[in-house]
Amino acid sequence: MSFKSKHCFQIINPETLYNPQAFAYNHVVEVRNFQRILHIAGQGGENHAGEFSHDFSEQVWQAFHNIERALNHINASITNIAVLRLLIVNHDTTKHKIVIKIMQTLWPEQNFPACTLIPVTGLALPNMQFEVEATAYTH
Repeated sequence: MSFKSKHCFQIINPETLYNPQAFAYNHVVEVRNFQRILHIAGQGGENHAGEFSHDFSEQVWQAFHNIERALNHINASITNIAVLRLLIVNHDTTKHKIVIKIMQTLWPEQNFPACTLIPVTGLALPNMQFEVEATAYTH
């Protein structure tokens, strides 16, 4: 299965692999004909004042909003993201389901980036429960 993005990449899920879209990612993203590569540093769930919610779901939403704000600042959007790296402190099934639901909301057409989820025991700050790093491409 292949999906041609309106951006400079194509999403590919080979029929020889399982369909990953229920888990809010795609297996392969082929990038061609781009002008800019954008590397967004890992964003945690802190608000503008540097404060963290104690709620995991709120941190995930905030981290993705932080990614969106960084991209918007450089005239790009979340739909330009080709690759994500997710770090989850004390990963479990409940947290995984929360992340999947949020990503399904952010990418309603299921043109998800390629994605790697990395369970970790801790992040840069003691209250961080989630961090997301992104690579995006634009024309």
